[in-house]
Amino acid sequence: MAKKITAQIKLHVPAGQANPAPPVGPALGQHGVNIMQFCKQFNEQTKGKEGLILPAVISVYEDKTFSFIIKSPPTSILIKRACNLAKASGQAGKEKIASITKSQVEEIARQKLKDLNTSDFKKAIKIVEGTARSMGISVENEKTQ
Repeated sequence: MAKKITAQIKLHVPAGQANPAPPVGPALGQHGVNIMQFCKQFNEQTKGKEGLILPAVISVYEDKTFSFIIKSPPTSILIKRACNLAKASGQAGKEKIASITKSQVEEIARQKLKDLNTSDFKKAIKIVEGTARSMGISVENEKTQ
């Protein structure tokens, strides 16, 4: 018989840097989960992705055991990384602070496809383009030479 899930916890944790400090410790501690065990497993699975903030969905079971799923980084972080930006525009509709190429948008959409609410690649591209626009980043076509 399958274990009964008592809680689902959603956290955004830097890859390879999970530790018992907030937000990880308090979120898991209140459900009786072994915090150090989670930190070790998370850090092991996210080696090589340092610098990214990864969403994790943790399922806590009745017997205080857990399992977790690591999702792909938020679209905004991938876009900022592609444009080499520290933060997005404060006035997205009024000022454009950078541009991103169609091929970069397609690469981000390919990476995010399994976590988006669509399975259609063209719609995934539209979602990524919309996120870029809301950050003050324009989407450019590649220039042919």
